[in-house]
Amino acid sequence: MNITVPIPDDLALKLAAADGGELARRALEAFATDEYRRGRLTESELRRLLGLDTRYALDGFLKARNVYLAYDGEDLERDRSDLARLGF
Repeated sequence: MNITVPIPDDLALKLAAADGGELARRALEAFATDEYRRGRLTESELRRLLGLDTRYALDGFLKARNVYLAYDGEDLERDRSDLARLGF
C-alpha cells in the first residue's frame, strides 16, 4: 500500500532540502518509529517496514532516535536463568 501525504509545495521543497532530500524516507522513519513507541509495531514488523536486515541494524536505528528495544524484568530474569543454566 502506498500512502500520499499532501504537503504544500513550498514546505515540501524546504523539508526536502534538509538531509539530502530523502523526504519520503524520513516521513516513513518518523511514522514507523512513532508506531513502534506506541506499541503498534513489533520489532520484527518495524525491521520489515524499514527494510533493515538485522536486529543489530534496528537497534542502531532506534538508538539514534533515543528509542530502545523493549526489554522488561521478565526478559532480564529469563536471561539470568539461561546464563545460570549455561554456567555463566
